[in-house]
Amino acid sequence: MATQKVPTEKSPLLPQVASPPPPANLSSVGKTFGNILISIVGAGVLGLPYTFMKTGWLSGLIVLTLVACIAYYGMMLLVWSKRALKRQGFHKIDSFGDLGFAVYGSTGKAMVDFMVVLCMAGVCVGYLIFMGNTLSYIFTGSKPQPNSNSQESPLNPHGVYLSTSLGVTRKVGFIWAIFPLELVMSGIRTLNHLAPFSIFADIVDISAMLTVVMQDVLSILSAAGPDVKAFTGFSAIPYGVGVAIYAFEGVSMILPLELAMEKKHRFGGVLGVAFVFIAVIYGGFGAFGYIAFGSATRDIVTLNLGKNCITDFVQIALCLNLFFTFPLMLNPVYEVLEGRFSRGEFSFIIRSATICSITIVSILVPSFADFLSLIGSSIGCILGFLFPALFHLHACWHELSFIWILADALLIVFGIVFGIAGTVSSIIQICTK
Repeated sequence: MATQKVPTEKSPLLPQVASPPPPANLSSVGKTFGNILISIVGAGVLGLPYTFMKTGWLSGLIVLTLVACIAYYGMMLLVWSKRALKRQGFHKIDSFGDLGFAVYGSTGKAMVDFMVVLCMAGVCVGYLIFMGNTLSYIFTGSKPQPNSNSQESPLNPHGVYLSTSLGVTRKVGFIWAIFPLELVMSGIRTLNHLAPFSIFADIVDISAMLTVVMQDVLSILSAAGPDVKAFTGFSAIPYGVGVAIYAFEGVSMILPLELAMEKKHRFGGVLGVAFVFIAVIYGGFGAFGYIAFGSATRDIVTLNLGKNCITDFVQIALCLNLFFTFPLMLNPVYEVLEGRFSRGEFSFIIRSATICSITIVSILVPSFADFLSLIGSSIGCILGFLFPALFHLHACWHELSFIWILADALLIVFGIVFGIAGTVSSIIQICTK
């Protein structure tokens, strides 16, 4: 049996290439573009219509565009910092954690690792919330009444079924039913066995978005189209910023993607085109979803679809997609925890405790979109804005003009202001439901 290498402080958090791959294995421009899409686009897109309902469709589009531009700048700061440090003699910077180590030593790497672990664990909490709410909706016997606060309604305003069995809500029951299955999945030590599901995930995501868009068009064309608002007030902006940051989250994969690209000098352009494409898709999906369903828009927009074989199949497929993605997202968490508490050896106890903790948190949080906003505002601002700006200032200080320094300082201010405001707004939303 092969022994597992014990991670050290210099070990990358995410699985990376140990050394620059040979030219035959480098990614083309097209493949890099596809990998960027896979790394960024996820289930968070299904919470955008609800976010547009909270902010207004025009406010939502403005916020989404602004966050896309800032997120792109933050990601490029990592690439520019890496290239500057390599000119200074640092040769092995293949990941976000490596960059943190090159800039601030073990403390820098520990900060990056800690925040990435929180981010990945938060993503998995969102997955469980999505699966619990969606399965509750699919397997109920009654037609839902959206956004009804009546005690007779089996739904709260976010599509979470409140009917109980032995004192346990259906959402909680489904989440606990998933728990032992994920424990079994956590025992898979070779992630290559799960790789084929990435193709399945892409097909499911595209199918779900097309299904929702078709339903949106039918609702918009109907005579009874709901009233919508362009602006709902400035108080909702931090909430929208948090969800948008989550939707564009993927900063931890940028350096590995750049490392694997053949024509590295074109990476910034490819990333920019990908961001424009994603922003257009996100904006159209969020706006059309809100315009179609108005104030009845749910935190998971697929819950607004009519109950039939096609929509049920799409939603079950989405749940399967997230179920198989769950252990992939937790792999960095396992790597850090096992590296620190079990000398890098496989520990079923650590993995079980991790999944149990994530399950409990997902049960306590009712709304999918609210949790997306919380993760985006708290962790996303740190990973996507604060760390890149701080690392860039430290790595390139002697090369930066006043404009560059001002831009990085503004990014830090933006991250702090909206990080605090969005976190507070999200917690208020969660605690008042």
